Amino acid sequence: MTQPTNRIVVRLETDAAQSSTALLLRPWRAADTAGLGELHRDDSLRRYTSSGIDDEAGAARWVREQQRGWETGDRFAFAVVEPEAAGGEGQLTGHIVLKGLAPGTPTAQVGYWTAAYARGRGVASRALRTLTDWALTTFAGDGLTHLELLHQVDNPASCRVAQKCRYELTELLPAAPPAYPLNGHLHVRATFEQRAGRQGQAQADGRAIFANRQ
Repeated sequence: MTQPTNRIVVRLETDAAQSSTALLLRPWRAADTAGLGELHRDDSLRRYTSSGIDDEAGAARWVREQQRGWETGDRFAFAVVEPEAAGGEGQLTGHIVLKGLAPGTPTAQVGYWTAAYARGRGVASRALRTLTDWALTTFAGDGLTHLELLHQVDNPASCRVAQKCRYELTELLPAAPPAYPLNGHLHVRATFEQRAGRQGQAQADGRAIFANRQ
């Protein structure tokens, strides 16, 4: 599988929103650890993530894990940053990751979180659309055709983000405590060709059912 590594700096840029500039997606780096501990004091973030970031040491371990993912080529994690007007990088606004990539496997997963102070500004949806386009384009030649997004049923914000980014709700997953104490939603985004194929098959099935009823 042809994949980026830590020697290739992948930087992605989202579309600008009405109230803010474009967001920058770039790999996590050691300098980010100072702000991560503060972000993870947010109760909502801790509720829906399992990062284990309680202090700066935990943040440093987490960042190293994200960097190792780039080295192994199976996990590509991006810090989501809102650039300053002067051209420098501003605050961290979130995190988004493409994970579970494997040679010949058509499916991978995406995940994300948004800092408390950045919610309600379309950060997650803009980052997800950008990552989705990059992933399905970059790894198409390796057979990637579907991206999965999972969240607990008590997280309606993630459900809205998924729907905005054309991830279809396909399945209700049973709880699997302790890691997943509640039922979950499985959303799937397919390439255009895969979506067209499913729609064509559904139409064919519908015609067959209609014919059988005559």
